[in-house]
Amino acid sequence: MLATILHKGRDYKIDFFSPIDISIPLHPKGPRAWYVDPMRIEPVTNGDWVGEVAQGGSVNFRNIWFNPHGHGTHTENVGHISKENYSVNHSFDRFMFVAELATVLPKQLENGDYVITRAQLEMQLDECKVVEALVIRTLSNGAGKLAFNYSNTNPPYFEKEAIDYLNEKGVLHLLTDMPSVDKEVDGGVLAAHHAFWNYPQAPLLNKTITEFIYVPNEVFDGTYILQMQIAPFENDATPSKPILYKVV
Repeated sequence: MLATILHKGRDYKIDFFSPIDISIPLHPKGPRAWYVDPMRIEPVTNGDWVGEVAQGGSVNFRNIWFNPHGHGTHTENVGHISKENYSVNHSFDRFMFVAELATVLPKQLENGDYVITRAQLEMQLDECKVVEALVIRTLSNGAGKLAFNYSNTNPPYFEKEAIDYLNEKGVLHLLTDMPSVDKEVDGGVLAAHHAFWNYPQAPLLNKTITEFIYVPNEVFDGTYILQMQIAPFENDATPSKPILYKVV
């Protein structure tokens, strides 16, 4: 199913029958962070009745326990760091965006941290005039990301100056394969989060950060149309399913 999308004076041709799912499903063996236990999916029980057909029940009827920030692909808004209650369910007035996929090898600092810098993003995006969404794939990019426990590993993060650059470029939606855009333990500073959402000065309610994505190695860097699919939770974060369509 081929489509031509006219947006901001440019035509984008995509094939709706060739979606690229960059989400990681919620699964007990999936990736996690922030010191949470694995998510759980268990059948409801009520006396002798069990909500599991394989165990003799009439239907499958299961409870699910998970943390939207700690398990699987999720999208969050400024409500993640604000005193005010901002729901990510109200952060979108549309769900398709012009996106750039960029692969970055985080730079090692003298203290041993690995960071994504402004200079690295400038090299990737300097020629891009329209960047509504940015998808970051970090190296290395093995399939281990699909099941890794990031707790106490100090994964790569974004320098504040890198976020400042994305704001200058007009990026509305930032997607990363790491569990956070900030350092795992930074004393609650969360400099990248605050900079991206301009909080508390003038909170930007239409911008989101999506974490725990996974972009397969066979997907090349370049321009895509991004479709954001979110579960309609009234919360600062919700499970999500971002889909890329390669611009032909």
